[in-house]
Amino acid sequence: MLKAATSTGRDPFSGWRPRSLRARQLLAASLGLVAFLFLAGYALDKAFQPTAQRNLRERMASYAKAYLNGIDFDRDNAVIDYVVDTNPPDSRFVRPGSGLYAQVVLQDSHWVSRSGEGPELPVGPMLAPKQEVFEGPLPITEIDGSRSEVYRYGIGLIWTSPSDANNEFPITVYILEDTAALAAQLRVFRGALWVYLGGAGVVLLLLQMYVLRWSLRPLNRVVDELEQVQRGQLEHMSQRHPRELEPLTESINALIESEREHLDRQRNTLADLAHSLKTPLAVLRAQLDDGVHAIALRDELDTQLRRMNNLVSYQLARAASGGHKLFAAPLPIEPHAEEIVRGLEKVYAAKRVICEFEIDPAARFHGEPGDLQELMGNLLENAFKWARSRVLLTVAPVSGVPNRRAGLLLAVDDDGPGIAEEDVAHVLQRGVRGDERVQGHGIGLAIVQDLVKDYRGELHVGRSPELGGARFEVRLPAGL
Repeated sequence: MLKAATSTGRDPFSGWRPRSLRARQLLAASLGLVAFLFLAGYALDKAFQPTAQRNLRERMASYAKAYLNGIDFDRDNAVIDYVVDTNPPDSRFVRPGSGLYAQVVLQDSHWVSRSGEGPELPVGPMLAPKQEVFEGPLPITEIDGSRSEVYRYGIGLIWTSPSDANNEFPITVYILEDTAALAAQLRVFRGALWVYLGGAGVVLLLLQMYVLRWSLRPLNRVVDELEQVQRGQLEHMSQRHPRELEPLTESINALIESEREHLDRQRNTLADLAHSLKTPLAVLRAQLDDGVHAIALRDELDTQLRRMNNLVSYQLARAASGGHKLFAAPLPIEPHAEEIVRGLEKVYAAKRVICEFEIDPAARFHGEPGDLQELMGNLLENAFKWARSRVLLTVAPVSGVPNRRAGLLLAVDDDGPGIAEEDVAHVLQRGVRGDERVQGHGIGLAIVQDLVKDYRGELHVGRSPELGGARFEVRLPAGL
């Protein structure tokens, strides 16, 4: 059975453990407090018993000394009762069966106080001079025949007659007291002890509950903030937490940011893919609307399907890698530009836009082909969309550090209405279009901006000095 329980890995005590931290701490504090109070009460009780017995011994010793001072003997060395009983140290000594008894033991006889008339008391032995004993409980028989117990204190002395210094003989005085007196004293002490300890326990427990509630308040605040984050009332956890909880809240914030970035990246990837497929689909739609020959349509369909397949593969690879390769083969610019422009000329054939190239043969793009297609494709499509009749693509290498590869300047100009300087930041946002009346999704320029950022480049938007419209200029740094 033990082997089976170990293999399952289940905790046999998990069923009764409270799930609340407050309940756990309160239970632990209560158990600890009860154990402490019990041990403290037990220790105080054990410490009080010797003290009570010592006090009893001292009291009985004072009674014995009082009897020694008041005792007298006749000519035959017998104890004179009248002298002792007329002025006893305690009134119980003259009350039969009172529970407090005195004995004087001589060599051949003994004397008992009036309280001892009736009960059967044990007679102690003679003690040596200055010898003291304290013993008990010793059994006795009460007047009514019931059994009882007493403590006994004894002291041995040599008595000398005041009138005759040569008249000396040993005596022993015993004081006996019923154990009920000490037991009653212990009961009173224990009752008061547990009342006070119980009251202190209740006060400490209430104080512990208050302290526990106060100490768990930061955790409650964390739970409240987390619930507000789940309901969408807060974007992240605040920073106003104790040092012990900062790693937790920072981890939660990091997880929230990571999930949001992951969700945004998924949405952006789907949007980018849809935007990338829009141009090939538009080319095919234009070919169908123009009614081209079946052979030409088939060739164009093959070209665009191949391009769409490349776009899908590129977007999936980009989403999986989360970036671009730092070390990639240099790509020539002009073949990719011609392919893009051929497709755009078919889509915007009705506008009769002319696209001119000023491409330096030495210019190279050090990156992935899909990134180059996305970068130039979105810039050229945006220019075709807004141009009246002309678009200019300029590509040139940018010199950088000696013995390291050059950077790249890629600029697209058009003769359209342009973009006001105060509207540039707004237009570059994802999902924003420069003119709501113009068809589009407002994603292309955002894709360009993301790609430029991935390649640590810069994107500048301004007025075209040659065509008068908008100019989008991308500068990729040298030596990447």
